[in-house]
Amino acid sequence: MFYSGYGYRGSNFEQTYRCYPASFFDKPHLEGGDKVIMPPSALDRLASLHIEYPMLFELHNGATDRISHCGVLEFVAEEGMIIMPYWMMQNMLLQEGDIVRVKNATLPKGTYVKLQPHTTDFLDISNPKAILEKTLRNFSCLTTGDSIMVAYNNKQYYIDIVEAKPASAVSIIETDCEVDFAPPLDYKEPEKPQRPIVPASKAPAEDQDAIVEDEPKFKPFTGSGKRLDGKGPKQQAPEVSSATVPARSAPSDSNKRASQQTAAPSGASTSTRQKTGKLVFGSSASNKKEAQKEPVKDSEPSKKEEPKFNAFSGKSYSLKR
Repeated sequence: MFYSGYGYRGSNFEQTYRCYPASFFDKPHLEGGDKVIMPPSALDRLASLHIEYPMLFELHNGATDRISHCGVLEFVAEEGMIIMPYWMMQNMLLQEGDIVRVKNATLPKGTYVKLQPHTTDFLDISNPKAILEKTLRNFSCLTTGDSIMVAYNNKQYYIDIVEAKPASAVSIIETDCEVDFAPPLDYKEPEKPQRPIVPASKAPAEDQDAIVEDEPKFKPFTGSGKRLDGKGPKQQAPEVSSATVPARSAPSDSNKRASQQTAAPSGASTSTRQKTGKLVFGSSASNKKEAQKEPVKDSEPSKKEEPKFNAFSGKSYSLKR
C-alpha cells in the first residue's frame, strides 16, 4: 500500500528526509542525547500503525552506507526535514541538507556495552561514572561503531561504542546494562626504568662479596651462666686469639733472658762476697726454687677455704606451734 504524498508503504514506517543540525533551529539541548525532531506527518502515520513504544528508528545514509539508530523527541519539524544532533551527523558523514532514510526499528534491551574514550582527559574527571550515567539518560539506544558525545564543564568528550550485547544495536531504556571501559585511544603505557647492564663475570662476584660482608660472624659460648647456690659465676680469663699468642710469648722470652742476665751478675756479686776457703750451703738457684714453690703453697690453702655446696641445708618451719 502506498500512502500518497509521503511515500509510506505497507505496515512499516519508512521515509526520506533532508537533515539539518540542531543549531540551525536553536535547539542546543538535542546535542546531549540521540533523539531527533521529525515533522507532524510522521506522527500521523506512526499513530495508524502498530508501533512498539518507545519509538526507535534506523537512520541510513545511502551515499556512504552508514547506519545508526536514534529515538524521537518531538514532531514539530517542517515537512520533509529532520533535525539531528551534529555529532550524529558526523558519525553518518552527513552534511546540511543531505538526504537520510528513516525507518522504524525494534531493538533488544542491552545487557553489556564496552566504551572507549578518545582521550585520557575523560579519565581525569573526578567522577566519570556519574557523568556518563547522567548523559546516557538522554539516550535511547546505542549502536556499535558510533561515537557519542559527553558534554561536561564546557568540554566535549567523545566515546566510541566498541561492543554491544546481545546485538550490535541495543536499547538502553529501562534496562540493567553492564558497562566496561577500554583504554583511551591516546593512552600510552608508562616506560619501565632500565637497569644498568652489568657483565655476567662481575655480577656474581660482587653479589658474593656483599653476602659475605652482610653475614655476621658466629661467636660460641658468649652467654653468661648462673649458679644454683646464688654465688656469682667465676670470672673467666679473656679469650686470647691464636694470632696474639706468639706476639705475647716473644716478650716473655725476652723477659726471661733479661732476668737471667740480671740474675747472673747478682750471683757473681754474691760469690764475690763469699769468703774464699769456706763452703756456703744454699745459693741463688736454690733461693729461686724456693721462691717458685712458695706461691703454690699459698694457693693450696685458698682452695681449702672455699666452702662446699651442701644441698637442702636450710631450716624448716612447721605451721603447727
